[in-house]
Amino acid sequence: MLIVTTNDAPGYRIVKTIGAVRGITVRSRNAVSDMVGGLQSMLGGRVGAYVKLAETSRAEALSELIQHAEQMGANGILAMRYDANEIMPGITEVLAYGTAVVIEPE
Repeated sequence: MLIVTTNDAPGYRIVKTIGAVRGITVRSRNAVSDMVGGLQSMLGGRVGAYVKLAETSRAEALSELIQHAEQMGANGILAMRYDANEIMPGITEVLAYGTAVVIEPE
């Protein structure tokens, strides 16, 4: 699965545009992460506890995106993006989305 953030894939020809695809996950922090993250934020700098949560969430949303595109018969995703929203304190939705396409090398 070729995934790009651009609107085209250099070296490939779009054979078919399938349409919008998405992958979504909803994650919550836990008490231990909040405690560690709170301590790290008081000291300043990188807050590793939250970086790990963010990376895990993005990876999960990306995996869901790829599954959705494959189910629709795509072998590529163009204009891929991430979005995140806090649903309520401590609970965040992470969305990965793009345009599913069938591509072939030029």
